[in-house]
Amino acid sequence: MTCSPLPSTSSSSAPREESAKRAEQARALCLRLLTARARTRAELEAQLVKRGYPDDVSAEVLDRLTRAGLVDDEDFAEQWVRSRRVNAGKGRRALAAELRTKGVDDEVIVAALAGVDAGAERMRAEHLVRDRLRRERLGDPGDREAENKVTRRLVGMLARRGYDQSMALDVVTSELANEWERRKV
Repeated sequence: MTCSPLPSTSSSSAPREESAKRAEQARALCLRLLTARARTRAELEAQLVKRGYPDDVSAEVLDRLTRAGLVDDEDFAEQWVRSRRVNAGKGRRALAAELRTKGVDDEVIVAALAGVDAGAERMRAEHLVRDRLRRERLGDPGDREAENKVTRRLVGMLARRGYDQSMALDVVTSELANEWERRKV
């Protein structure tokens, strides 16, 4: 009794199935990452590259998530600006830098920061300085060295948060004068 060979089952569908499996794994990874917090397309793409997914699979998955509305850089940028201004007290310059590191396009950054007006930014800086001044030891009135030290510290705090240096100095000077008046009483 002779056995005839079975027909070959390895056809061109095997690579397609493997590609579909990789795409599903990439999609699952992106969904897990998006469950933790909103992310930009560039952040997700970087994670897929880091995990070794091919560019065509990454592009396909990210396009699908974008069409579904799960990846939206404009919405991400607006939420990021709103959140970081309120919670971290960040200025326009720092917010733009943060969004750039997250891979957001410059046009999207400009649009997201368009809602931040100079008056609101100044008010936020004043609030940050007032809060910090209440915890500062100012020393004796007229002690220029102590006053300069506090001024440098507060201007530095605002500069690290992305506020313009001239505006920061102006805010610190006026708030320091107000704090001296408040402590006199």
